[in-house]
Amino acid sequence: MPFQEVVEAEGHLIDSHILENVFDKVVEYHGRFEVDQFRIGRTNSEPSYLRLKVEAPDASSMERLMESLLELGCTPVETGDAVLREVERDRCAPEDFYSTTNHRTYVRHGQKWIEVENQRMDAMVVVREGRAFCRRLRDLKQGDSLVVGLRGIRVVPESKERDRLSFAFMSNGISSERQVETAVRQTAALVRQTLEQHFKVVAVAGPVVVHTGGVAGLSSLIRNGYVQALLSGNALGVHDAEAALFGTSLGIRLADGRQEEHGHRNHMRAINAIYRAGSVRQAVECGRLRSGILYECVKSGAPFILAGSLRDDGPLPDTITDMNAAQDAYAEQLEGAGLVICLGSMLHSIATGNMLPSWVRIVCVDINPAVATKVSDRGTGQAVGVVADVGLFLDLLARALA
Repeated sequence: MPFQEVVEAEGHLIDSHILENVFDKVVEYHGRFEVDQFRIGRTNSEPSYLRLKVEAPDASSMERLMESLLELGCTPVETGDAVLREVERDRCAPEDFYSTTNHRTYVRHGQKWIEVENQRMDAMVVVREGRAFCRRLRDLKQGDSLVVGLRGIRVVPESKERDRLSFAFMSNGISSERQVETAVRQTAALVRQTLEQHFKVVAVAGPVVVHTGGVAGLSSLIRNGYVQALLSGNALGVHDAEAALFGTSLGIRLADGRQEEHGHRNHMRAINAIYRAGSVRQAVECGRLRSGILYECVKSGAPFILAGSLRDDGPLPDTITDMNAAQDAYAEQLEGAGLVICLGSMLHSIATGNMLPSWVRIVCVDINPAVATKVSDRGTGQAVGVVADVGLFLDLLARALA
């Protein structure tokens, strides 16, 4: 085979199944491999090392193979600095731009490796004044120095936990047979660990939190400082306000599950009440809104972001209807996050997962196991699924942490 490369990788290659994935990729592209060197880490902290010669039958296969191996943490041994090309027009990248993953990434510049900041998937890498940044396509400016090709790039995938007794559910996949109490206990431990390490816990919630009776649980988590930011859509805000003002959710009485007479208009009455006050914060300050999730956010100072959509009623005055602005607001609140708990919202869970680096843990709670699967399938491999009723989960989590 005329095309050859020598690559190297370091980390928990066996525990994280990276080694077998590397071999599988070479075979998938009709190539061959030869292990030049392999050292196994002998302790939990000591990494393994792999030096591998790979061969491919043609240039196209080698390019695609190297791109796949790069995502698995394999870097060519003989590599120079990353190739930079100037952006000629705003929002227009060169054809051969490097598209990022959500894993920790380094680029070689000035004969040294520098870590890429603001790591996220599906972005580009801009190098400026000796630093490298992830930059979205819409944020590219004429004159930016953009990394192109695959040379001078090193990707470091997240390693699987070697301590299998700690947060063992992280490696158990998505199962409806797991006891909810066990998942709650382990999630509570994750929350405590995250706060002890001075990272934020962020909740991503859908309106199902209100429908399933999870308002008290989530409100308690916010009130007691276990959740520092809330990301959601207009629907959660509307139904949370409806429940607080009229005791219904979509016109159904939360107390007994019966249809409220003329209850179908309650969510519009709630929107109107917030508009009459001016905003959610003003509704709290004037005493019109006296309970609920958004009430607790205002009282505790926890930021809440409501992203709009095409189907929104109202929307609430606080809802951000510019999608680019909503993405930016989400990303701002995710800075410094160590744990994200997604609660019954496929759309916002996937959107949030796409903004996060792979070292931020995600616990995705939904009664439908397909939701957590879809979040993982879209590149957020660190998402762990808990198949459970969201209201029950929140109630048990609030009690476990209290």
